[in-house]
Amino acid sequence: MLKAIGRLDNNSLRELNVLVKEIFDLLEAGKKEEAEKKIYEIAKTPNYFIREKLGELFTTYKDQRTMYNLGRKMLSNKIYGIRATALFYFYNKNKKEPEKTLKYLDKTFSSTPWEVESIINDLWRDFPSVMKTEMLNWIESDNESKRALSFHGMENISNSDPNFIMTFLGKAIDDESIEVQKKITHILTQVARTRPAICYPYIREWLLDGKEVRFKTLWVSMKKLVNILIQKSRRDKSQEFIMLTNQTILDWKNDNNKSISVMGNKLYHILQQKK
Repeated sequence: MLKAIGRLDNNSLRELNVLVKEIFDLLEAGKKEEAEKKIYEIAKTPNYFIREKLGELFTTYKDQRTMYNLGRKMLSNKIYGIRATALFYFYNKNKKEPEKTLKYLDKTFSSTPWEVESIINDLWRDFPSVMKTEMLNWIESDNESKRALSFHGMENISNSDPNFIMTFLGKAIDDESIEVQKKITHILTQVARTRPAICYPYIREWLLDGKEVRFKTLWVSMKKLVNILIQKSRRDKSQEFIMLTNQTILDWKNDNNKSISVMGNKLYHILQQKK
């Protein structure tokens, strides 16, 4: 019996392979409706990992034209799991052609959000140059969910290209969407923990404008960073992060610009409370 939740063990993988072979045999015998019914029975599972593996296995069928047509039909099915399985199929089918995958993500980001998040994360890891170009378009979308998704997985390049991330965040720093603000906060905390020397000057520059929305977003971000700083555990805290965060707060506290000094004093107050 396939697992209802959780990652697939060896027994589940073997069982799934047997079921997929049965589907392929039905297709070979011209029993397309029976094969489709069996696909749907498996794909409507609540188990994300079954859907992911099922979509991958479909790329091994020798008649990809038939499977492609089935996948296109599944993408518009009313059942979430069936749509998600189809998306994983097209992702694996176009594994070396991210531009094709992104076209599918553009159409399915609202109908299969969990899977789109997962795939976007993989694309940031495997094809950062493509994602840098494409996500600059997503961040301009009228759809707030699409704008928020453009940040997902960006932490994969926090070490290799933090300046791109900070420039990208600057394009959305005044976004009034709570969903987008949460993503900005998440990415800022990731970058600042690994590249504080690059991150903090950008944040200071953004604070100079004094806009209420951006101050709130940056306050939440910096508050999280200070809470990381004062944790007893040293996990994920480099000496550079500790030193520069403390120094930045002191510098901001005494800054001539009111927005920056207000932020510095608020952060300094948190530090003093924990001493």
